[in-house]
Amino acid sequence: MLLATDSDSVYNAVDAALGGDTSALSRVRAGAEVLAAVREQQPDVVICDLQIGNMGGMATCLDLRLEAEMGRAPQTRVLMLLDREADVYLAKQARSDGWIVKPLDAVSVQRAVAAVLN
Repeated sequence: MLLATDSDSVYNAVDAALGGDTSALSRVRAGAEVLAAVREQQPDVVICDLQIGNMGGMATCLDLRLEAEMGRAPQTRVLMLLDREADVYLAKQARSDGWIVKPLDAVSVQRAVAAVLN
């Protein structure tokens, strides 16, 4: 799994929910770094914070979708971490596979990742 966030508190919450022996969680701190990380690591899921440095989560998700459609990146499932309920519209427009509205808790993160993977 790949987490795109520049927030240490978001990273800590996701790592606590998903970290452990059964899943590897890597992190990038900027949206512009996601595409290269996806090409290199080919994660099952990209968990993308809506507010990340230099390229927001919506633009990052759209970039992944467009690059995959052109055959320049693998198809990747994307889970967006939203700041408020109104941001669900943005997640849908970005063609995200799923989303969670913050604040994050371990159970909601685990359920959302499982739903995106199935």
